[in-house]
Amino acid sequence: MSLDEVTEIYLPLSRLINLHIGARQALRGATATFLNTTAARAPYLIGLAGSVAVGKSTTARIMQALLGRWPDHPKVDLVATDGFLYPRHILEERGILQRKGFPESYDLRALITFLSKIKAGERDVTVPVYSHLTYDIVPGQFQTVDQPDVLIVEGLNILQAGDPSSPPQHLFPSDFFDFTVYVDAEVGDIRRWYVERFFALRKTAFQDPSSYFHRYAELTDDDAETVAAAIWHDINEPNLIENILPTRERAQLILEKAPDHSVQSVRLQKR
Repeated sequence: MSLDEVTEIYLPLSRLINLHIGARQALRGATATFLNTTAARAPYLIGLAGSVAVGKSTTARIMQALLGRWPDHPKVDLVATDGFLYPRHILEERGILQRKGFPESYDLRALITFLSKIKAGERDVTVPVYSHLTYDIVPGQFQTVDQPDVLIVEGLNILQAGDPSSPPQHLFPSDFFDFTVYVDAEVGDIRRWYVERFFALRKTAFQDPSSYFHRYAELTDDDAETVAAAIWHDINEPNLIENILPTRERAQLILEKAPDHSVQSVRLQKR
């Protein structure tokens, strides 16, 4: 990501969100005055969605850094929904380990409980910690979120409004967000980025003997290409096509990426 892109895309985006936050704060204050109560302290929630390997985490960290520079909301926290995946042993028991990242692999009740507490302004709300090294939830480790001014929640399926195959429910994660962003790109480009990331991890994280994917560390380039392409074809692409991509138009803002990972256009819903 270039400095020009940060200046031309992400700084204006932080300004736009800052305006939204100011408007929300003013409305909350006016409502409290009307009701003769004290305005509750509640973070402004931003949902950030998109495919595996599309660059959600990088976008979230840049947004966190830029939004934290505005004096009206200096404390900006970031949470990934990976912490709400079921532990690996549960996924194995249910026979859905190969569907990790699909909607059914998340503890939706725990995620909604977390968002409810955050929206209610509760203090010291905890999130389970997920390790990409061990490919599992880390027992006994938690991230604590303590009344930030802004909370960015980054995840694959956070814009979904329900799974038709699941029992009816009244609340969804998407109900809690004040502003939503979708990071988009052509499926072919995302596939290439995923394979490139797999090659990079093969030379770094996969080398660690404690890594769940250590068995891939010594693959030849040809074998690594075959394995990465198979994982993408069998898991990540179906999840993108079936579950993630259909939520794109629900986002208030869509960042469309070019083949070189740069943002080529920005779509903003006028609502």
